[in-house]
Amino acid sequence: MNYSHEIIMPNDDIPFKMFVFEGRHGNYSREKHWHRSIEIFALFEGEIEFYVNEIKYSLNPGEFMLVNSNEIHSIHSPKENFTVVLQIPLTTFERYYTDEKFIYFTHSRRIHDEEFMQVIRDMYDAYEKKEVGYDLKVQSYFYELIYLLVSKYREVSVDSEMIRSNKKLNKLSAITAYMKENYTKDLSLESLAQTFGYSATYLSRMFQKYAKTNYKNYLDDIRLEHAYKDLVNSDMPIGMIASQNGFPNSKAFTKVFQKKYNKLPSEFRKEL
Repeated sequence: MNYSHEIIMPNDDIPFKMFVFEGRHGNYSREKHWHRSIEIFALFEGEIEFYVNEIKYSLNPGEFMLVNSNEIHSIHSPKENFTVVLQIPLTTFERYYTDEKFIYFTHSRRIHDEEFMQVIRDMYDAYEKKEVGYDLKVQSYFYELIYLLVSKYREVSVDSEMIRSNKKLNKLSAITAYMKENYTKDLSLESLAQTFGYSATYLSRMFQKYAKTNYKNYLDDIRLEHAYKDLVNSDMPIGMIASQNGFPNSKAFTKVFQKKYNKLPSEFRKEL
């Protein structure tokens, strides 16, 4: 089971990030990952499957999935869909943190779900049209959405284990961000642990306990994500793709690729 940490950046003209889901054409899977931002997937057409903390959620049109900060999640979209994604900086909610500087929103359905979805639809439409003053219009919808989140979807009582896991994943986020910047290098567990002041044994346990994966699988997943893009978008030889993305050789790349896609990179490329 491979995981990755995703760094979220807001759009230039609004204080959050909003876009159409990249898996809109279907036949798409996003491996398990986590990030500090609050993420909302609003499904208007098609279907999507979510796994959040190992629990499966199937979305139908008119439904949304709310992913909390540092919740490990994955996405599978087998068919075409129209999904608007919002990624909201966690600091947006700092006035509503618990005493542990933590905030959590429910995944269960609420009577306000229809209103919630309509606000997202209106916000997206206003942003797409970009008429005069659209940024003010979008932000007015945004704050209406934030109001619904903190008043109708926020959970006040959160168990201590969830808070503990959140803190550990915060620490891992800095480490995984470093890995994503240096994945092409010879990045050993020992060298990474030394960089962040941990023992290799302790860092290995952190990955296993809180990210539910091991260090090597995590690093392979980062490298494979980049290698996959090169395989699809370039004519580079497979051996060069392997070496430029941190794999020790083409054999190692092929092994990781085949494990995930059930075919050789060369076979996959021929089918494109």
